[in-house]
Amino acid sequence: MSRLFIQVEGPTEEDFVNEVLRRHLIDHHGYHAVDARIVGNSRLREKRGGIRGWSVVKKEIVERLQYDRGVFITMLVDYYALPKGGPEDDGWPGRSVPANLPVAQKASSVQRGLEAEIVSALPNPNDHRRFIPFIVMHEFEALLFSDPAAMARGFNHADAETDFAAIADLFSTPEEINDSPLTAPSKRIIKVFSDRGYDHYEKPLLGNLAALEITLPVIKARCPLFAAWLGKLERLGDAAAARRATP
Repeated sequence: MSRLFIQVEGPTEEDFVNEVLRRHLIDHHGYHAVDARIVGNSRLREKRGGIRGWSVVKKEIVERLQYDRGVFITMLVDYYALPKGGPEDDGWPGRSVPANLPVAQKASSVQRGLEAEIVSALPNPNDHRRFIPFIVMHEFEALLFSDPAAMARGFNHADAETDFAAIADLFSTPEEINDSPLTAPSKRIIKVFSDRGYDHYEKPLLGNLAALEITLPVIKARCPLFAAWLGKLERLGDAAAARRATP
């Protein structure tokens, strides 16, 4: 059986897995189950969401890979606000890189670091093959800029299309939308809402309504790093389904 476990940063990503990715992977790519879990045992925290230090996440990944040998594990967490620093600061590996590096290099730095950490922690060298690291650049909301018109419709504010399109036009891909506290993708959306006098941006609800309106094929077409990750998950599911079908 092909099962996929996705560690997510918060409710927005959790809903995206449950409402968008799960059905796609189960219906079209042979998975029997696709489940999301907010990292860091959110039931023991006062506030759900907000990425944890690397030691907590690493422990959860390693333990699950060891006791559940029939599952693939991946993650859906934002590069933006990912804890920096060395092990003494509980920072994420590869995160302390220059801000002006190309987007693909920043993502690769973290993902290589994550993989190396998991490989070194597993006594069985085959277990790490079921771990697929992924970091959203720079934030989940960047994916929504793949189609500004559909994004605005998903928010039920079609008149904001021009605002979102103006932002998207500044970058080659949505994944390049930068990650400062003022210009991260979610901050840009909040500013548009504020400037137009809309109600507060309800992140989990509106973000996923917009993602459903945009559709996965469009997001994949506009976001190459996301597309590479989802493509790998699709191929893993397809390969497992093919093995099951072989007499």
